Amino acid sequence: MTVDDRTLEQVAMSRDEYALLVARLDREPTEVELGMAGALWSEHCGYKHSRPLFHHFPTTGPYVLTKIGEENAGAIDLGDGWIAVFKMESHNHPSALEPYQGAATGVGGILRDIFAMGMRPVALLDSLRFGLLDDAHQRYLFRNVVAGIGGYGNCVGVPTVGGEVQFDRAYSGNPLVNAMCVGVGRREHLLSAAARGPGNPLLLVGADTGRDGIHGATFASVELDEGSGERRPAVQVGNPFLEKLLMEACVELAEQHRDWIEGLQDLGAAGLTSSAVESAHRAGTGIEIDVAKVPRRERGMTPYDVMLSESQERMLVIPKREHLDDVVALFRRWELHADVVGVVTDDGMATVRDGDAVVARVPVAVLAEAPQYPLQGRRPERLDRLHGENLGALPDLDAARANAALLELLGCENIASRRWIWRQYDHQVGNHTVVRPGGDAAVLALGGGTRRGIALATDGNGRLVWLDPRVGAQIAVAEAARNVVATGATPVALTDCLNFGNPEKPEVAYELEQAIIGLSEAARALGTPVVSGNASLYNETPQGAVLPTPAVGMLGVLEDVERHLTPALRAGDAVVLLGASPAQPAESLAGSEYLARAHGRVAGRPRLDLELEARVQRLVLEAHARALLAAAHDCSDGGLAVTLAECCLAGGTGFEAAAGLELGARLDAALFGEAQSRFLVGVCEPAALAALLALARDAAVPATLLGRAGGARLRLGPLDAALDAMREACEGGLERALAG
Repeated sequence: MTVDDRTLEQVAMSRDEYALLVARLDREPTEVELGMAGALWSEHCGYKHSRPLFHHFPTTGPYVLTKIGEENAGAIDLGDGWIAVFKMESHNHPSALEPYQGAATGVGGILRDIFAMGMRPVALLDSLRFGLLDDAHQRYLFRNVVAGIGGYGNCVGVPTVGGEVQFDRAYSGNPLVNAMCVGVGRREHLLSAAARGPGNPLLLVGADTGRDGIHGATFASVELDEGSGERRPAVQVGNPFLEKLLMEACVELAEQHRDWIEGLQDLGAAGLTSSAVESAHRAGTGIEIDVAKVPRRERGMTPYDVMLSESQERMLVIPKREHLDDVVALFRRWELHADVVGVVTDDGMATVRDGDAVVARVPVAVLAEAPQYPLQGRRPERLDRLHGENLGALPDLDAARANAALLELLGCENIASRRWIWRQYDHQVGNHTVVRPGGDAAVLALGGGTRRGIALATDGNGRLVWLDPRVGAQIAVAEAARNVVATGATPVALTDCLNFGNPEKPEVAYELEQAIIGLSEAARALGTPVVSGNASLYNETPQGAVLPTPAVGMLGVLEDVERHLTPALRAGDAVVLLGASPAQPAESLAGSEYLARAHGRVAGRPRLDLELEARVQRLVLEAHARALLAAAHDCSDGGLAVTLAECCLAGGTGFEAAAGLELGARLDAALFGEAQSRFLVGVCEPAALAALLALARDAAVPATLLGRAGGARLRLGPLDAALDAMREACEGGLERALAG
């Protein structure tokens, strides 16, 4: 076939890649073969620019059960035969065009990744980025993304238990919508996504196939531009009630009839093409599909349409042939279509028929092994300028404005309470949720007769990564781990979503490579291997790229879920700062929310000592294990004053600083600097306080008694803020921003 540039653009394939495909096939591809190759060689499916960097990631550890990339999600051993599987995925481009359906189908896709492994999804989290809410279009995107996440998760019956959102003008043209899902189950029920056993049938289960989502994978692998709205058909439409049936049927199959099937795979990006080809590639087999047997909901669909449709709520099941009737009967009992559309072969080929006509026949390896491109990075010139800026030359905070500065930060859209968001989510369905949204991390009980639980958090500050890609990425891992530690859980593994601009541009390539190195260094230092993840590149418009935003999803384990910690201080608690003294240099304002709001700039150089970070986290866990702590909270956005205010609001109590407490030479840095590796902890007994301070000395971790909780005001240095005023600022901030 003769291929013009428009056809190649439609499948996001370059002229050089087309030549490579022709060389691998030793002939021109058919239309269907070109579409399949374009989808599987897209950045979204093939990770052409990111996979060469994945060797940096630590991927093994005492809790890890799966090899990264070989299954739909990473699996973690929780002990006593229980496992957790989890992963984070992106749905950025679809959400930019159709925010409700883009976000909803993102949730649906990540759910299928989890129950494809035979585990029951028990928790959803999200990591969201938008432009500033003073813009009406950003308010529209934000409202509808939140509605889409809640609408889908609530209907399926999986709680949305946590997440985070940040706002910056850099995301105005391209919002980021990352969804994380966690499933739990018994180890013996774990399923694989491999098409094993030549002669076994390929069973397509769930929704009929339509034209929605065609070219979705390739659409997610190019920059957004003024013509992107014309690609609106690439956005899928979800049916959460059908997904609920599909989920229950697949979990039943895994839990009660594991021996009936060889493999299970969801149909996500690139639809039937990716699910079938990737399953065969994992098993070293081939597949043969007859598209004439695929149930359709639209007339006139071509083999090309059927193979590339991204219609939602579909699964590919590989039953053992002797149990085909049993598996079909199970799905039909759940009122789900289940149709044999093909067979596993032993020839290593991906063969597609339309009845008697062969429309594609390609080696599986040709499709599954996308070309890889070493990055050609160049350090952005801005870094030297930003790192060299003298923050100490900025005017310090006037003590008379301390209260106003605190209230402004508490009410700003990047710090204010997220209550408006999580009130739209059902965060308790399933009865596993122990700590609800609003704290450092969600905590869930496993149930099933075990006292164990898990803690979950997402994090990632694009502003810090923009200032220093390597250190900013380290901080993303460290803060996600601190959020989990603040509940009393031990962080054991992470998933990530790498949200960056166009990797073909040298400065973006540099940011991506340095961020992956930073993520890897922090994961190794903190003992939290990377077990799954996603790369979402080309998050860029003609106005520029998004902030480089590696989002991190962290999972931690609690031996006794009832012994969890929260940020809530109680009257009489001694409040201790661990990790650093209150006095901080001006450099701690680097990338801080205070610096952006008070001085209108993002500058400085973020700093992180990974050895100190690891010691501080171990100290908090050891103190918790010895029952010394009554509360704990990670000190991050907004610095010490905001963190202390959040602890006071959570517990409904004020705070009185200790007499003679030194805040150092810079008031703004002491109150609102965002130095890393810090926790605020509450201690209720004098003996416990003495024991904690002794542990800190032994661990070489700075510890300062700040004062005691109590009263109805927060008093720290020049701060003297009423609890009611702080609550009004914090809890109404997001609603005020949304009101325009």
